[in-house]
Amino acid sequence: MKIETKKRILIVEDHPLYRDALCQLVNKEKDLVVCGDTGDRAQALKLVQETQPDMAIIDITLGQANGIELLKDIRALEDDLPVLIISMHDASLYAERGLRAGARGYVMKHEAPERIRAAIRQILQGGIAFTEQVMESLVLKMAEGKGKSVVELLSDRELEVFRLIGQGMGTRQIAATLHLSIPTINGFRARIKEKLKVSNGPELAFRAVRWAQQI
Repeated sequence: MKIETKKRILIVEDHPLYRDALCQLVNKEKDLVVCGDTGDRAQALKLVQETQPDMAIIDITLGQANGIELLKDIRALEDDLPVLIISMHDASLYAERGLRAGARGYVMKHEAPERIRAAIRQILQGGIAFTEQVMESLVLKMAEGKGKSVVELLSDRELEVFRLIGQGMGTRQIAATLHLSIPTINGFRARIKEKLKVSNGPELAFRAVRWAQQI
């Protein structure tokens, strides 16, 4: 009999009531479980190492600390840990910073529970979770249209990998689809990031999803 494993979610939020609400929202899902929660930056880093979460949800404001800096610290420990930023701050001010620091999504605290659950699932499935308004703003800020197009910059195989990233596939899925090794796909990803001047995986996924929506 196959044993279903729940996805483990770490929650980092300094407001106790909202943190409890997030914990309840996650734990109500049959396939999700909160593996740790805290409002402290140092404790969050400790929990990342101790609980080995599948995903982290981080607030921008953590008392005297900053969620973007925490995200950078997490990247240094677990480079492939998916992170969703949840905040009361205007996304136009922080979404780009979060993306460049390695976040895979940004949602506002006032969003409906269904929207937050959807964002969690999108990210766990390898996708990104930014509202359309935020995505349009990010595209303009990142000057995506500057210089040569994606098609001109990438080789045929790199473009194929980029297209699959835009469909929400992770490295393992792409390797299986193209019948190539994982190190080979990682090599393609590294070259794509270099050619597109992208600094991290989430930013690459963002660019790939936007491109895939336009073709």
